[in-house]
Amino acid sequence: MVERRTPRTRREFMKAAVAIGSASALSACTERLDGGPDVQTGSLADVPERQHAWNAFLARDDHGNAVAPRHHVVALFDLAHDGAPTQDDREQVAAALDSLNRAYEWSNEGLLVTAGYSPYYFERFDDALSDAVDLPKPKALSPFEEPELDDPDLVVHLASDHAPVVLEAEEALVGNRDAANGVEMAGSFDGVLDRRERRTGFVGAGLPAENQDVDGIPDGDPVSEESPLFMGFKSGFTKNQASEDRVTIQSGPFAEGTTQHLSKIRLRLDDWYGEQDHEARVAEMFCPAHADSGKVEGTGESLGDDSAMDDCQNPADSATEYGRVGHSQKMATDAREDGSPIILRRDFDSTDGGEAGLHFLAVHREIGDFETTRKAMNGEQYTDNPAVRQRVNNGILEYTFVRRRGNYLLPPRSKRALPEPR
Repeated sequence: MVERRTPRTRREFMKAAVAIGSASALSACTERLDGGPDVQTGSLADVPERQHAWNAFLARDDHGNAVAPRHHVVALFDLAHDGAPTQDDREQVAAALDSLNRAYEWSNEGLLVTAGYSPYYFERFDDALSDAVDLPKPKALSPFEEPELDDPDLVVHLASDHAPVVLEAEEALVGNRDAANGVEMAGSFDGVLDRRERRTGFVGAGLPAENQDVDGIPDGDPVSEESPLFMGFKSGFTKNQASEDRVTIQSGPFAEGTTQHLSKIRLRLDDWYGEQDHEARVAEMFCPAHADSGKVEGTGESLGDDSAMDDCQNPADSATEYGRVGHSQKMATDAREDGSPIILRRDFDSTDGGEAGLHFLAVHREIGDFETTRKAMNGEQYTDNPAVRQRVNNGILEYTFVRRRGNYLLPPRSKRALPEPR
């Protein structure tokens, strides 16, 4: 019998291929697509100096919101030797990253890539990291979490709408392919950087629904086909995201760079879908007032480009009136500067390890901005009301469990290859 290749089975296959990785997964992926997607090659002249400058190169939805690439790989690397990197190391890594930019256009249809360095990497040098960069070591950011703290030298984030692109780019980067998208690789990480771990994920309508048969999501397929994320709602509304200018380092040797936080979060959504109806989920994700007014339809398309937190009460008032506080409501009140967001989210769902998860990836001018945002999410000040507990009726804390945390500096592109601390 000939297999019927429906959009559903194809999407499932592409997600699985990215999760598995390897040359064999890439081969199977491209065979399934009859040779792979037709992706334009790139040019270094078209790649911005800011590694995090993605928004101008992403697709937009009907409301003007930037649409995240659908497939993601995050690879963690360590320098293959003790001590600081050599100039030869630096030139080889630069050649590898430049080769990817020549192989794929800088867009969601091609490949978007960042290379970030942890505070542990900078300990390899005699000089300390520039004071112009706020890059502390990761730590637990709530009284109820005990995450493992990531300490690789380097993290590379690959993102594209096309699964074969992130697979091929990763294989070329680690030295398993001589070419990417038909363009010869002038270098790879082989011999300089050892891959320690890879994390994978996806975002976009259809993908969460078709990959919900994992631990953490109840039976019955509760995740809708329209949902871009496992929890059923859109995120990344333009007016609820920091601008790329806001998250850019303004001065010092890493001006035009940014900092990045990466969390690995396990989702446990049995109660989210089993005990809460749509209105209750709206109340906890956004705010109780939105649930009362019916403002959030479906996945949140009705909100346009703004989650409309101005229409919500102060969280303390919601705690008093409703015995519940919304997640976005806390962010809008306690994680702003002059009324504007201070972090730019680029997170995506995952089924790594057979569990529903979220790789929470965000960029910001300082790691302190992320820590402020997480403190707001904790909502400890609202637990004076007996109905609001630390993890109950307090946004979405009841359903999210932080397993790992890591902090990174994303230098400007001209310094992204094994930079010196000053």
